[in-house]
Amino acid sequence: MAEYSPMMQHYLDTKNKYKDCILFYRLGDFYEMFFEDAINVSRELELTLTGKECGQEERAPMCGIPYHAVDTYLARLIAKGYKVAICEQLEDPKFAKGMVKRDVVRVVTPGTVMEANLLEDRKNNYIMCVYKNGVYFGVTVCDVTTGDFRTTEIKESNNFAVLLDEIAKYSPAELVVNPMFFECTEEMNKLKERFDIYISRIEEREFTDNYELLSVKYKIVDDDDNPIEDISKFMLSVASTNALLTYLLDTQKNNLDHINKLIVYRTTKYMALDINARRNLEITEKLRDKSKKGTLLWVLDKSATAMGGRMLRRWLNNPLLDAKQINKRLDAVQELKDNIMLRGDLTESLKRVYDMERLAGKISYGSANGRDLISLKSSAKQLPEIKKIMAGTKTALLQELYNELDVLEDIYALIDKTIVEEPPISVKEGGLIKVGYDEEIDKLKTATTDGKKWIVQLEAEEREKTGIKGLKVGFNKVFGYYIEVTKSNISLVPDRYIRKQTLTNGERYITEELKNLENQILGAEEKVVNLEYNVFVEVRDKIEAQVERLQKSAGIIAMLDALCSFATVAEDQNYVRPIVNDMGVIDIKDGRHPVIEKILPSGSFVQNDTYLDKSENRLAIITGPNMAGKSTYMRQVALITLMAQVRKLCTSKQCNHRSSRQNFYESRSIRRLKYGTKYIYGRNDGSSTNPKRGNCQ
Repeated sequence: MAEYSPMMQHYLDTKNKYKDCILFYRLGDFYEMFFEDAINVSRELELTLTGKECGQEERAPMCGIPYHAVDTYLARLIAKGYKVAICEQLEDPKFAKGMVKRDVVRVVTPGTVMEANLLEDRKNNYIMCVYKNGVYFGVTVCDVTTGDFRTTEIKESNNFAVLLDEIAKYSPAELVVNPMFFECTEEMNKLKERFDIYISRIEEREFTDNYELLSVKYKIVDDDDNPIEDISKFMLSVASTNALLTYLLDTQKNNLDHINKLIVYRTTKYMALDINARRNLEITEKLRDKSKKGTLLWVLDKSATAMGGRMLRRWLNNPLLDAKQINKRLDAVQELKDNIMLRGDLTESLKRVYDMERLAGKISYGSANGRDLISLKSSAKQLPEIKKIMAGTKTALLQELYNELDVLEDIYALIDKTIVEEPPISVKEGGLIKVGYDEEIDKLKTATTDGKKWIVQLEAEEREKTGIKGLKVGFNKVFGYYIEVTKSNISLVPDRYIRKQTLTNGERYITEELKNLENQILGAEEKVVNLEYNVFVEVRDKIEAQVERLQKSAGIIAMLDALCSFATVAEDQNYVRPIVNDMGVIDIKDGRHPVIEKILPSGSFVQNDTYLDKSENRLAIITGPNMAGKSTYMRQVALITLMAQVRKLCTSKQCNHRSSRQNFYESRSIRRLKYGTKYIYGRNDGSSTNPKRGNCQ
């Protein structure tokens, strides 16, 4: 049997290392796929299937895509549940001896997508690793684009059910599991019934107990940002974290320094929402079509930035149980809601802030281009103004955010003095660096500018010397600079002209003078491109060294944006503030369903009351005919409860008399939930003797 050609043999060897992936094999300006990959991709992407000589009797099935359009095709394959290994040319074909060196530079999986155009701006793209050890689980999740990295252990009586709840909470795009979990048929079948997730199995040896390395490389904190000195107390988390990090490094083959803080959280800190509750309450997506419209998130998300939108979504998925933390957030939203000027100024500034979290990820990853740095500069420009606006805030949380906000003036200054205002998309074609930053680049740019003037001058001189009025000096990438003369004027061409190319209507020539000019111009242009790229990388590396500062400022902006969003919705929808106490009563007056009342015409929804406590009124029996609103009523109470624990301040427009509102708050006790968090809901109608309570939405 004939041997495969060297190129095809290298393709097969590479494919053998990435059997579970579609292999994009770079050949010139195309990514090519062969054999089974070609057949699958041509079917999935509706591409023409052709063939290629491969050293065998039969041609190898082949299909390809242009390298410059790879993101479009990549997105479609990832959406269909494929992993893609990208094999690039590692050397310039013009200087390669023999076959061009190629190797896989990255494996793109559903949970490791970095390209902004393949992601939802306001939704984290999580990858989750699950380590099953007997009946216990270690769970680690990460958003590679933002560096959000957290882990927990599940050691409850109903461990698998809690695990399903965690998966529903994060809605990961990809799940990485150990063999024990993967081979547990019953649990895997239940998981696959409930979730449409790409599942990757990795070997047990990757789930190591090496906690020392984690302690050295990562800042390890609890979910209140307090340092954890001894991570060895959480060995299930250590195992799942190590395995996930190994998987990310194996697939990304790149710097992941923006993943620098590991949050060890407790599932019991947050309100327990099982998978069915999340789906039926339609908190972040509709049950039928998975869309956002018609959900609680749709009602509450008025955030100005993508970062704020993602944080608000996380808050909805993780309602708090600690009354002090809830009230701290409620106080902040109350101030923002009551102070219209403060909120308006903040919102206007926030609208001009780009996605700093994902920009920091791209900078650390090494994929940020000039336009990304300009976006970061524009964002950093807003930070001093935002801090100035916050200077007069009074509540504890807003003051904390004010004090901790780093305005990144040095990063702004660095980008401002180096990168041009409108840089090209590519970082390897020049045109990136401002004049005045680098003396050598400035000299070479002058040479290229003057060189073009020299060409124009040379053309004029040659026309005068030869008497050929139609003589032109042109350029193309194949032949370089040339003098073009039509056939009717060939008799006037002097002997010093050297024929370069024959055309249908004329001839092209070069001269020694033109050749010298070409060397100067093209040499300068090539040097400028290389020098500008080197300077750009230096600037990017300097910013990458400050990535933790970037992330901290981004987190503060995200939180501020989410709080402003809540305040805006409270104002627009006439919502009221819940009061949290320890009396163990739910007492809602004039309750409203937040989603339905927004969909229906104004005034159509009939407000209603709810009263439950932990003694004689622990149970309410709801009766009525079909379509009478029983399920709407129950969901309404659940959503009101959830919104309160998400830290949603909802003071109504009628709360104009602080003294009478305060009297009401002090005289009325209300509410207790499953884990002991208590609330009071209040709305004042303007009368100090007749307070009227309403729901918190």
